Amino acid sequence: MSNSSSSQYSNYQNKVSHSRATSEPAWIRWVLIITTLLFLSLFLFVPLVAVFTEALRKGFDTYITALTDPDALSAIKLTLIAAAIAVPLNLVFGVAAAWAIAKFEFKGKSILITLIDLPFAVSPVIAGLIYVLIFGLQGWFGSYLSDHDFKVIFAIPGIVLATIFVTFPFIARELIPLMQAQGKDEEEAGLVLGASGWQILWRITLPNIKWGLLYGVILTNARAMGEFGAVSVVSGHIRGLTNTMPLHVEILYNEYNYSAAFAVASLLALLALVTLVLKSFVEWKVARNASNNEHNS
Repeated sequence: MSNSSSSQYSNYQNKVSHSRATSEPAWIRWVLIITTLLFLSLFLFVPLVAVFTEALRKGFDTYITALTDPDALSAIKLTLIAAAIAVPLNLVFGVAAAWAIAKFEFKGKSILITLIDLPFAVSPVIAGLIYVLIFGLQGWFGSYLSDHDFKVIFAIPGIVLATIFVTFPFIARELIPLMQAQGKDEEEAGLVLGASGWQILWRITLPNIKWGLLYGVILTNARAMGEFGAVSVVSGHIRGLTNTMPLHVEILYNEYNYSAAFAVASLLALLALVTLVLKSFVEWKVARNASNNEHNS
């Protein structure tokens, strides 16, 4: 048998084995599809429909009244403020951490990666308690802060700190594998050609990671707006002052004000849907760019 015939026969065998490995009887495929759809309907679609149904049960006027209530507006404003501070800070940290880990070799690199993953392993409630221990009235810096009339716990700074803690892994974790896969060749070429560190960052590194960076920002923003555990511990639940949207929903629900609670919850759901659309767009864009790069190469 010639080499070409042997190669063709080998390719045929690979195709046959691949087909056998990825094809299943029709009934198995339908069982998997139906199971997936039932799971999504039970745990995603039905709760989502229930939120909007309950929010609009007493009419659109009641819905608007619940969203324009001063306490609700304060909660919405505080949620946006916390996200507006936490996301840019996490963006700077994420890019710096990913660049250091992916592009350089140094002692303690594995420890840094482990610390970045810490919020995934620690309960958000524990994170909130840590900030109370450090900045609370009886905490390590409590007396100093009290003497200088500066509040962290039960105030906006504590809420921002808790939000930053629970969200800082997302951008770094999104960028690290992306930057490692891209390697260092382009940065090293820029350095050889005389580019400065900032020029390499702005003209080489950031353009290469822009879609991954946007993806991480979207996830960070979604988590920042929806965080409950850590923020609940440090906020003090002061209506109109330190309640974010999730905390405001809890208070309204505990007061049996279901229409208002579901109205604010529906706003969070809308933000989640917008996040999902943006996430899908970024994933499509990344896949399209990857396909174009493969086609060009």
